[in-house]
Amino acid sequence: MAAVAAPMLPSFGIIGRYGGILSPSAGTIAVARSERLLDLLQALRRHRRPVSGRQLAEELGVSIRTLYRDIASLQAQGAEIEGEPGVGYVLRPGFMLPPLMFSEDEIEALVLGSRWVADRADDPLASAARDALAKIAAVLPPDLRAGLEASALLIGPGATRPPEVVDLAAIRKAIRSERKIEIDYRTEAGAHTRRTVWPFALGFFDSVRIVLAWCELRQAIRSFRTDRIAELTVTESRYPRRRQALLAEWRERQGIERRD
Repeated sequence: MAAVAAPMLPSFGIIGRYGGILSPSAGTIAVARSERLLDLLQALRRHRRPVSGRQLAEELGVSIRTLYRDIASLQAQGAEIEGEPGVGYVLRPGFMLPPLMFSEDEIEALVLGSRWVADRADDPLASAARDALAKIAAVLPPDLRAGLEASALLIGPGATRPPEVVDLAAIRKAIRSERKIEIDYRTEAGAHTRRTVWPFALGFFDSVRIVLAWCELRQAIRSFRTDRIAELTVTESRYPRRRQALLAEWRERQGIERRD
């Protein structure tokens, strides 16, 4: 028996935000909806505080009715989205969906950021950036993987940094665990001083790296250049404040607005 040819779909349709031409093809509509749900999930992750449904709908370019249906769909899949119309919505942490795709801009941002970290950060962090990019490439569709590997965004050579003798990985670990560190620090004038500090952030710049910490000696937030730290000991003592609170205090004093 001769095979029956599939009917030709019409070549016209509506150009939509998700999936190009929205024809009667059920596959196209399904892909568009899955992309839309992923975008909604990402939008909720960007907002750490409750955000109104109308604002979310405007960000995503959908109607408010579509937004409510999509929120219900994500909730049915296990996403802990709390809130209601007129109050706002917030996504509780812990819900994961596999990445279906990235836009070209998102891929270029990932590549550029990873290359910057690989070139500017300490060796363990640089290696982690390369590993993370390889993991992302492994789950991308072939066409997107080709775009990632062929990215034309390059990182230029950075400024020469003074040599360091301390392990930045130890500082990062102390920050994550909110542990006090004891440092032998050389001031700009060349004097040596012993400090106990509460590290809460590590800044990477082209010419220098900076530890932001609460200094017990000065009873204030201070910055310490890592190349001037001669010795470093991570203690077993946890500092009494949360690092997020210290970071928020520093941002407020610097006039840096938080982006949610």
